[in-house]
Amino acid sequence: MAYIKKIGKRSPDWNYGGPKWKLSRSKIDLFVECPRCFYLDNKLGVSRPKGPSFTLNIAVDALLKREFDTHRAHKTVHPLLQKYGVDAIPFDHPMMLDWRENFVGIQYRHKDTGLLISGAVDDIWINKEGELIIVDYKATSKDGKIESLSDSGWDEQYKRQMEVYQWLLRNLGFKVSKTGYFVYVNGKKDREAFDGKLEFDVTLIHHTGDDSWVDEKIKEIKSSLDSDVVPQADEFCDYCGYRKIASDALMPFAKAAQAKIATNQIIASPSKKKNSVRKEKDDVLGTTSLF
Repeated sequence: MAYIKKIGKRSPDWNYGGPKWKLSRSKIDLFVECPRCFYLDNKLGVSRPKGPSFTLNIAVDALLKREFDTHRAHKTVHPLLQKYGVDAIPFDHPMMLDWRENFVGIQYRHKDTGLLISGAVDDIWINKEGELIIVDYKATSKDGKIESLSDSGWDEQYKRQMEVYQWLLRNLGFKVSKTGYFVYVNGKKDREAFDGKLEFDVTLIHHTGDDSWVDEKIKEIKSSLDSDVVPQADEFCDYCGYRKIASDALMPFAKAAQAKIATNQIIASPSKKKNSVRKEKDDVLGTTSLF
């Protein structure tokens, strides 16, 4: 079945200035990736088209959380941490469910801008020094063993993701370790048969975070949102590239339609002019809807 999702502008409640709007971790990353796409999304309410959900990844995420929650309840060390020599256990805190919940997450009101910053974390561990350790689950299926973030192709984005979570917890007053971990599960494709199950290699990848960039980036975002100037598109943004190519391709049709309207306004009789012009204007609006 083809994936179909209706595309349209969302309620202003979810845009910048609306009562439901927050600056999430993913929105910060969108601004880093392409300021124009961020502005269209958060100021104008026109988000990028969304593809189907990665339901297998969601299932892996849920199972990993359940597995680590067992050790959280018993205050025991997970075998994966023992294997990699990480002296920590899952962190037990009454806000843990909220911190993991999408559209809720860890929340902090940025003092300089007044923006509410949020991010939903996969897990948090705590070491013997009382430092919190940010943990993120990743699932994929590719050849070879994943032993570093560079093996994933998404390394810079993943690093920023972790560093925003570290920044949030530090600003809430927690002692946070610079070292965070990615629990990476890689689906094996070298088995002879499926047999109703997938098998995974599980590796633990560490990252030494540096959240010093976050504060200034939030200030840049606030400045952009308060401006009426649409930011420049990132030169590597596929979405902005598509908009430009589509606009250029449709422009001759729009110009021809506008010229036709102008000609018909001159020659049309008064009785027919009103309805004819209205219909042709509708046609032009349809032609130029991507501009």
